[in-house]
Amino acid sequence: MNEKKKSHVFNLTLAAMFLAVGLILPFFTGQIPQIGNKLLPMHIPVLLCGLICGWKYGLAVGFVLPPLRYLLFGMPVLFPTGIAMAFELCTYGLVVGLMYSRSRWKCIVSLYRSMVLAMITGRVVWGIVQVLLLGIGEGGFTWQMFMAGAFLNAIPGIVLQFIFIPAVMVALNRTGLVRFTRHMASVQKVKH
Repeated sequence: MNEKKKSHVFNLTLAAMFLAVGLILPFFTGQIPQIGNKLLPMHIPVLLCGLICGWKYGLAVGFVLPPLRYLLFGMPVLFPTGIAMAFELCTYGLVVGLMYSRSRWKCIVSLYRSMVLAMITGRVVWGIVQVLLLGIGEGGFTWQMFMAGAFLNAIPGIVLQFIFIPAVMVALNRTGLVRFTRHMASVQKVKH
């Protein structure tokens, strides 16, 4: 088996594992939406998948996870929550994977930059999808609902992600499964 095919099989296996973790992790919040909305348990495996496997796998896992979880366990409710989450999570996987893979250096700083951009972009996409599904105005999706759902209620989950995901990446770097790198051409340019 050639190296490219081995890499694809390895990433596909990891993506399946991240999908399984995303299905199971919400059980640790007791499947209580109020706690899940604060800790965001499905976000962590999608972000890790995008970082480790690449944007294509992160996008796919993010998009499939909420509807699959609804089909298997009845949560999250598919309309509008699950549909909006599918677009939000696939955006996380896409953006974090794309930004990190294109970073000059694979390090903690580029990891945080990629995560921040993915989180902002994903929340904006979530808001847009909510507006498309619910409309705007008195009976629809309001600015207050966006701010509460995207940021205020999500603060504990965002903090958890900013602590847990870099810790996992550092641990994987130490084991050699994922490497932080500095491209030599970039380092030489800085020295001159």
